[in-house]
This record gives sequence, C-alpha cells and structure tokens, in this order.
Amino acid sequence: MPLTKAVIVPGNGAGDVERCNWYGWANTQINKIPGMTCLLRNMPDPVRATESIWLPFMQEELQCDEETVIIGHSSGAAAAMRYAETHKVFGIILVGAYTSDLGDENEKDSGYFSRPWEWEKIRGNIGHIIQFGSTDDPFLPWQEQQAVADGLSAELHKYTERGHFQNTEFPELIKAVQKMRAEA
Repeated sequence: MPLTKAVIVPGNGAGDVERCNWYGWANTQINKIPGMTCLLRNMPDPVRATESIWLPFMQEELQCDEETVIIGHSSGAAAAMRYAETHKVFGIILVGAYTSDLGDENEKDSGYFSRPWEWEKIRGNIGHIIQFGSTDDPFLPWQEQQAVADGLSAELHKYTERGHFQNTEFPELIKAVQKMRAEA
C-alpha cells in the first residue's frame, strides 16, 4: 500500500490544535508534499484523552488505515500505539512516547495503561516506526521512552535538548514523513 495520508494525533490538553505546539505548522508542511494529505483535528475529550473515545474517532473520523502514517505526540503516541495493536497502518511516528500512567490520575483514567503493551502485535500491523524522544523531557523519564523504542524496534531519534517537543516547528518530523513516503 502507498503512503498517501498523515494524521496528527495531539497530546492531551492541546486545546485548539492548529495553534498548539508544532501541530499546525506540520500539518501545513505535510500537505505540501506531493501526493500527501494531512489531517489535524481537535480531538473529542481533549483533556483526559480517553482511549475508548479517541480510538473510535481515529478509525471513524480520521480513517486511519494502511495508507496512513499516524503521528502521535505524548498521549497521542499512546493512542497511536494502542490503535496499532488492532489496526493495520502504514506507519507510526511517535513523539514523546511512554509506557505507564506516570502516577498521574488523568493518565490512569485514560485507559491506555490498564494492560501490558502488545509490542509484537503493533510491529505486525505497521510497516514503519520512527520515534523521537529527548532525555531532558520534563514529563517523561528516558527509561520509558527507551522501553517503547526497544519494544517496537523503532528507529529512535534521541535528543538531549528538546524537552517534550512543544516547539512551534519540527523539521525533523517532516523529514521522517518524507523518508517514509520515499520508502513506500
């Protein structure tokens, strides 16, 4: 299957996603890639990011499928991984991914962390996995980011000065999408 679509799944609490972090900027840049369409929508239940609400939205509204790369940031990375346990997608790009509720009630209530990760199923449903993480992330311990990379055998881009990737531009992300498109 060709790669024709990217879907940006934001982190929880993003509010108006077009104006939050790098999401709107990346949406514009990806839509400039010939043959690509990028979708960026305000998610339902944006504060808690509940799995039982977000995953059906990703399937029914965003139509994530075998021609889609899901770009998930923070809670959106958790959603992308859980989605890929049961759905085939072209690829996932994880930004600030983690494996536990971090002792946070909101994260615990989201549902993503209520059971073990099924790394083998995720790998089996995805052709390409790229991950971005930073050792100075103020929210995510590096061990959790590394555990995702190890579990998924992801192509890991490790930084030391990017925090939680809340900047307004993210050129490396666009290069990752272009790389996946070229490999399609």
